[in-house]
Amino acid sequence: MRLSIDVSMHYRLNGPDTVFLALEAAGTDGQQILSHHLDLGDAILDRIAGDAGIGERIWARVPGNEMQLRYQAEVEVTRPAAHLESLSAMPLHQLPAHVAPYLRPSRYCQSDKFVAFVDKRFGHLPGGQKIAAIRNWIESELSYVPGSSDADTNVLETFAGRQGVCRDYAHLFCTMARAARIPARAVAAYGPDVTPQDFHAVAQVWLDNAWHLVDSTGMCGADGLAVIAVGRDAYDIAFMESQGPAEMVSLSVNVQRI
Repeated sequence: MRLSIDVSMHYRLNGPDTVFLALEAAGTDGQQILSHHLDLGDAILDRIAGDAGIGERIWARVPGNEMQLRYQAEVEVTRPAAHLESLSAMPLHQLPAHVAPYLRPSRYCQSDKFVAFVDKRFGHLPGGQKIAAIRNWIESELSYVPGSSDADTNVLETFAGRQGVCRDYAHLFCTMARAARIPARAVAAYGPDVTPQDFHAVAQVWLDNAWHLVDSTGMCGADGLAVIAVGRDAYDIAFMESQGPAEMVSLSVNVQRI
């Protein structure tokens, strides 16, 4: 599947600032960047590798009090749709060093609080069947309600309130997978079926010695997502962080199949 990505951002800053960005589609397994262009005006850019070596992060030194950005890309997604039920979980003692950290609780994913629930509800299922059941449970139990959560909402609040947006779905999935002793991490991505169009948060789970994309909102399949960045939770995959206050003037994300 080939995707066209078009992002426009306009933020008002208090003054010159160094802004941290994660918004370019990554050149990684299952996707190829065919073309890309990033325009940040007169900002000075420095790039570093993303978490786990996925994509790049950008330090943008903005000289004034306005940041205007345009990012356009075409991405060929080559990964197949995921069939989670047929995959196996790896014994803990065989997990690679780069995967093991994604078993642990994180700022927004307090997986240690969910061990009893996950064992009781899903403990009878093996590996990929357990992950598929967790994904299906989250999609059926939660209601997608824009504005129902904010940057401080944690997974305990999402579980109790049974509503949220994509980041909350991803947090709950990662939390339950980790509680089941299966590594999971948060993923920032673009998808053509995201409604309303925006940066999208999904997850990856480690099964059969590889990472597999999972979208608990049900909006996107693994074969229709362009990965931007990965991390422990939304704190690690935010598309923008500024040192001082930043007021959003406008933000537009448009992703289409071509």
